[in-house]
Amino acid sequence: MELSATQALQLAHRSVRRFQSRPLEEGQLEALIRCGQAAATSSFIQAYSVVRVTQPETRAVIAEAAGGQPWIVAAAEFLVFCADLHRVEQACRRAGQGELEGHAEHAVAAIVDVTLMAQNVLLAAESQGLGGVYIGGIRNAPDVVVDQLELPAQVMPVFGMCLGWPDEDNAVKPRQPVDMVLHQDRYRDVGEADYVDYDAVMQGYYRQRGSNARVADWSCVTAKAVQGKKREHMLGFMQARGFFRR
Repeated sequence: MELSATQALQLAHRSVRRFQSRPLEEGQLEALIRCGQAAATSSFIQAYSVVRVTQPETRAVIAEAAGGQPWIVAAAEFLVFCADLHRVEQACRRAGQGELEGHAEHAVAAIVDVTLMAQNVLLAAESQGLGGVYIGGIRNAPDVVVDQLELPAQVMPVFGMCLGWPDEDNAVKPRQPVDMVLHQDRYRDVGEADYVDYDAVMQGYYRQRGSNARVADWSCVTAKAVQGKKREHMLGFMQARGFFRR
């Protein structure tokens, strides 16, 4: 089967952290946001907001809170994507249905909404030659982000996104084979040989990278990522924001 242009673009995705000192074109960001809004949304609640951060001092504070990520400061655009139940509650009040009670379903729907929306934004950006990278590091100190952006209750920063014109050409990271992630009718546990083979593929990728080459494989990198980023403050933070209370 021949790939469509959209499929080829999706398969060419790579994170970009080095950007040219060139702004986006007039109206380009607004068009990208509209593309984001075209994504599917649970029951059409559109439970997301995006904060465009332009002040250098605010970017610097968030970059430091995110673990020292200089591309947050350098990128042409830095956006913070938020799960937003604030507007949803306003709709409920206007319709005479009372306030939201922080049910887990509402939180999940909002987080899914903002994630789908953001992926549409990034894909639209890449279709115009832009590059970007998600910034999950803002969850290291989400209270700092809340304070800097003056987010109201029931609005939770989920991740950031840097956007700009790429100043690097990274190789695409090899994804797991489809057979490891596509299951038919019921879940099938992946065999040890599959892990060994994929670890070898990723070890070759990391060794041959032009920048940040290292000796590692997928299992080691994944274990370090999840065990080193537990962010045990997140449940309390989300509950304080009005998410996952029930």
